[in-house]
Formats: sequence, C-alpha cells, structure tokens
Amino acid sequence: GLVLDGRTLSLILQGGLEEKLLALARLCRSVLCCRCTPLQKSVVVRLVRRQLRAMTLAIGDGANDVSMIQAADVGIGISGQEGMQAVMASDFAISRFKHLKKLLLVHGHWCYARLAKMVIYFFYKNVSYVNLLFWYQFFCGFSGSTMIDYWQMIFFNLFFTSVPPILFGVLDKDVSAETLLRLPELYKNGQ
Repeated sequence: GLVLDGRTLSLILQGGLEEKLLALARLCRSVLCCRCTPLQKSVVVRLVRRQLRAMTLAIGDGANDVSMIQAADVGIGISGQEGMQAVMASDFAISRFKHLKKLLLVHGHWCYARLAKMVIYFFYKNVSYVNLLFWYQFFCGFSGSTMIDYWQMIFFNLFFTSVPPILFGVLDKDVSAETLLRLPELYKNGQ
C-alpha cells in the first residue's frame, strides 16, 4: 500500500510528478491520502480519472469532501457528525461506513444486472414499435398518415410498457444478498 499525506501530495502536484505518482500507484493494491485539503482530494480523483481512465468512487462524510465526491464517477456520502453536505452532494447516501460493503456488493450487483436486462428490454420495445410503423408505411403507400393517434402513443409508453420494468426492478434478484456478501467475486460475472 501507499500512504500519502497532504504535504507530500502538494509537493508531487506542484513539482509535476503526477506521472511518477500514478506509476507508483499502479504497483500498489491500495493508495491512501490523508490530511489533504479538499482541493487536493478532487485533484487526485480527476488525475486518476483522466490519466488511468478508471472509474472512480469517492466516499466522504463532511463538507471538506464535497469537491472530491463531485469529481468522482460515483459519490457516496456518509451522514454523520460533520453534517449533511457530503450526503447532499453524493449519488448515494449511507448512514455508517459499515454499510458500504452491502451497497457495493449486493445493491451494486443487482443494479448492474437489472440495468443490463432493461437495456435489452427497451431495445425490444422500441424495435417492435418502429417495426410496426415501418410495415404500416408499406400498407398506406408511404402517405405519411399516422397509424396510432397521440393518446395511444402516450398510453403505450406510460401504461403498457412501464409495468414490466417496474415489476422487474422490484422483484428481480438473481442471487440472494447473503450469497453476494459471501462471494464478492460474483460482482465480476456481469462485467
């Protein structure tokens, strides 16, 4: 692991040693920056996103973490003693740090699987609708007349095709939460 404090990080960022820091960070399993300013936190996150083209996750619990949370791809705010600024700026909020494991491994897996299946569903829905309109144009001689009136199009998207995503989002859990917590490597299956 690599541990950097704020003073060392400011020397690295001011001295133009970002490339060497990233080369060293790639060799480590984890990198920890402590006693950093809010600006340094966000600069490190942006540096990793830009240079390594990696997806970044920032976790914070106070107002000093807001810029880092906003600079990351995914921001998680921990509500606590330092106020609610981090929670308000984050994508996800948890009450304690111990809930992070369940958020990432269980809910992250379920969300990933649901989104992958829903993208296929939305393609199917739109292809079937456009296919219907395509063949109707042959029937009416490409006159431009509408096959479906405005209200039916609204109800098609609002009622007829919205029920499966809602039911799927609520009921689909391909693997139980206990199994996902026991076997964290299952998260990589979808990728």
